[in-house]
Amino acid sequence: MSTILISGGTGLVGRALTKALLDKGHDVIILTRNVAKAGTATSRLRYATWDPAAGTLDPDALLQADAIVHLAGAGVAEQRWTKKRKAEILNSRVMSGHLLSKALSENPHTVKTFITASAIGWYGPDREMNKENHSSGAFTEAAPAFTDFLGDTCRQWEESTLSIADKVRRVCLRIGIVLTPDGGALKEFLKPIRFGLGAIMGSGTQMVSWIHCDDLVRMILFALEENKLIGVYNAVAPVPVTNKELVIKLARQKRGNMFVPFPVPAFVLKIMLGEMSIEVLKSCTVSSTKVTREGFVFLYPSIDAAVKSFV
Repeated sequence: MSTILISGGTGLVGRALTKALLDKGHDVIILTRNVAKAGTATSRLRYATWDPAAGTLDPDALLQADAIVHLAGAGVAEQRWTKKRKAEILNSRVMSGHLLSKALSENPHTVKTFITASAIGWYGPDREMNKENHSSGAFTEAAPAFTDFLGDTCRQWEESTLSIADKVRRVCLRIGIVLTPDGGALKEFLKPIRFGLGAIMGSGTQMVSWIHCDDLVRMILFALEENKLIGVYNAVAPVPVTNKELVIKLARQKRGNMFVPFPVPAFVLKIMLGEMSIEVLKSCTVSSTKVTREGFVFLYPSIDAAVKSFV
């Protein structure tokens, strides 16, 4: 079996991926700034030091790794987008990408595959796609990066590891809204539902391109195992939903008919969230056709299947 080096291994997706890799018999090395506080090491789960801000990484980790999965990055929705927080969101992705690229260029290693996360923040709102591309379809991987904060962040994020493609097989996954009962976006959706309120953001008509965490982990494993995968792939379920449909289905699954749909006006979201409200209100329809054509099969292609799994 292989040894997989993971950045961002202590996050929601990183923890789920680590478990899946260990279950399949792989060894895992997690990059961390503080090994002493990282967790308990075992014979098959180890920790190695790195510091993207300082530009340092344990070269022995590269010698042991057959593949790298790069998930590191400050949470986009965890805090209000102040100038400082926006810098953290950008730098945590770009600095870590540059460090991994530099390390692979300057150190001996056995890495054959590099999987990097990106996000569907790369794409603009649907109306911009329709205007610029004269299309009513979903965004494909060929669409250019949008010019707002997240679009520019995703562009720099992806560019930070482009040089790796000259040395190893590189796969970039543009990830949609990840749904998992362990936290993240689903936790925020469920908060008002616990009190009998289905909080619909703005008009509720904006399209949400999402993916079940189990399918995202499976897609990463698919990318690690299938050498034919090269380049960019959208990591989203085949059937996007409106914000209203997502909230109503979650509420019905959790409370039956014992809830009240509660629209949250756009101006309230702008006051509460500031610039981040743009993403909450943005409609972004993203295609998964490219990865399914490569043979990937979703366990949760529809929101109905996903919601049932959250019980």
